[in-house]
Amino acid sequence: MLGSLHEAEDLVQETYLKALRSFASFQSGTNFRAWMFKILKNTFLSSCSTFERRMTVAMDSEEDFPALPATHPTPESLLIERSGVEAVQYAIEQLPVIFREVILLCDVEGASYREIAEMLSIPIGTVMSRLARARKAIRETVRSEEIFHEAAL
Repeated sequence: MLGSLHEAEDLVQETYLKALRSFASFQSGTNFRAWMFKILKNTFLSSCSTFERRMTVAMDSEEDFPALPATHPTPESLLIERSGVEAVQYAIEQLPVIFREVILLCDVEGASYREIAEMLSIPIGTVMSRLARARKAIRETVRSEEIFHEAAL
């Protein structure tokens, strides 16, 4: 989401520092991962101006993101195989941050809807809605790119 490994490492270090300083506020028995993600997200948002948050952030190459095995083919996995990783990465880059974070948490990090809802402090229905809209936008972007490339040939 930040666009560079150095910035991401700085953000993680700052997040750990804030978490250590406020560890007393963590409630035992609650979701530690969600608590840490909230700190990470708040740190990220406070470090960006409103303009920068709206900008599209370039993603690293696919070598930096290991492929996650699917237990069975889904429409999204078939689309990824058919259209290529670059087209999907481009489509994800075009998403607004609120949709990009949901799809990355779900499809890359493997977080459940409930975990995502806790991490982002939004209802589960909103998670499902944003995920559906993000996937639809990705499909449409990839399809339009395929049509554009076929027409160019």
